Amino acid sequence: EESFVCLYIGIMSDKTCTSRTGKYVTKGVRQRRQMIVDVLHPGRANVRRLSCVEKLHKMYKCEDIYQVSIFGFRTVFGGGKSSGFGRIDDSVNSLNKFERKYRIIRGGLAEGKSGSRKRRRERRNRAKKFRGAQKSKAAYAEKKK
Repeated sequence: EESFVCLYIGIMSDKTCTSRTGKYVTKGVRQRRQMIVDVLHPGRANVRRLSCVEKLHKMYKCEDIYQVSIFGFRTVFGGGKSSGFGRIDDSVNSLNKFERKYRIIRGGLAEGKSGSRKRRRERRNRAKKFRGAQKSKAAYAEKKK
């Protein structure tokens, strides 16, 4: 006999779009659930990321909206359907423990680096020329023209 695997586990829809999740896997060590998310949105070019997160939050009855993270969404040529990857962590603490830093920043749980990359590099290179107390002064000194 052949074994049958249900592809779509959860389905939730409203007026604008329908969310379906498939290939649902529970990762015990990482303390999270992960799945493929298909969003059907006929007549619309795309769907807001926040609305997809809210739907998954309601569908899986999470405590906090920050526990849900989605990424890697691609819209099918012609529109009407998008597919991506979704993760639901057991708690915000486990999310901070296991998730990559850039995804935590993207999710809004942490602050990213401020200032431009070029400015940070210039400051670091100015400080390389000095040692000790002068090093910190040189790093934050303004450029003289």
